[in-house]
Amino acid sequence: MDESFVDMIFGVFFLILAVSIPLIGILGGRVSEYRHLRSLERREEEASDIIVTQLKSFPAATRSDQTPTIVYAETVIASDYLKTFFAKIRGIFGGEVRSFQRMQERSRRETLLRLIKSAREQGFNAICNVRLETADVGGGAMTRGKNAMPMACILGSATAYQASSSE
Repeated sequence: MDESFVDMIFGVFFLILAVSIPLIGILGGRVSEYRHLRSLERREEEASDIIVTQLKSFPAATRSDQTPTIVYAETVIASDYLKTFFAKIRGIFGGEVRSFQRMQERSRRETLLRLIKSAREQGFNAICNVRLETADVGGGAMTRGKNAMPMACILGSATAYQASSSE
């Protein structure tokens, strides 16, 4: 076999490899995000019977044997390397980094669903004083550390109540 032909075959192989690895990363990330969004939609529909409010005290609380309880939830969703790479390129030119906004939104929704689940498991049907806070757990992602990994970390707390059934 001709040596130049073998070199050409290796060149084509490495070109295909260089294109297919990022493509697999993009498709895998999209599929994972799509599945999580579908799961969020399904669980939000199932949790629609729970009353959620940001009021500090719940006006429709009923007198019951259950004392109102604080519930906590936490969610951390990490960005994949490919999204991080594209976000850095976007950062050079400026503008919104929509992939990180979607990651933050998914984390907020997941945290709220976990608060609802925790309240439901304890026998409550309403939560109030919902507070969602962000935290940087990505190794300095907000301060542009060298090995920073962007992550959306949402800490949630709320007070679980038993609401009257006439509401």
